[in-house]
Amino acid sequence: MSTTEIPMKINVKTTIRQQGGKEVYELALFGRYLEKDGAVFLKYEEVQDEGSVRTIVKVAGDEALILRGGAVKMRLPFRLHKKTRGSYEMPFGSFETITLAKRIEHSAGLIDILYDFSMQGKPAGTYHLEITFQEDNNEHS
Repeated sequence: MSTTEIPMKINVKTTIRQQGGKEVYELALFGRYLEKDGAVFLKYEEVQDEGSVRTIVKVAGDEALILRGGAVKMRLPFRLHKKTRGSYEMPFGSFETITLAKRIEHSAGLIDILYDFSMQGKPAGTYHLEITFQEDNNEHS
């Protein structure tokens, strides 16, 4: 059981489907991968207009959790086929979120989460999060 953090090249692709429309966001960044207590963790940081955001994605079996801290604070828990409550904090207030995971898959180099997302009780679309990652042999941090 390795608790060593391994440097990774990470590609985060988010596809959002709402009333007939589709938006795709892609990010390429560097981060770290860790396995601990039967769960896998990916940690990375993205720089946005508001400041930097630290993200941790944890996957264990049919559950996942996305934690974001910094300029954006978010806690999105997922359980396969179950509605789970989370939170999204912005400078002007905190919002309750609800996710309903339709798919949570993890394999070497891929985390794939498909879920319905609601904020403040209003459906905000179906989100497909695909995170691909591979070991980064050129240390960047």
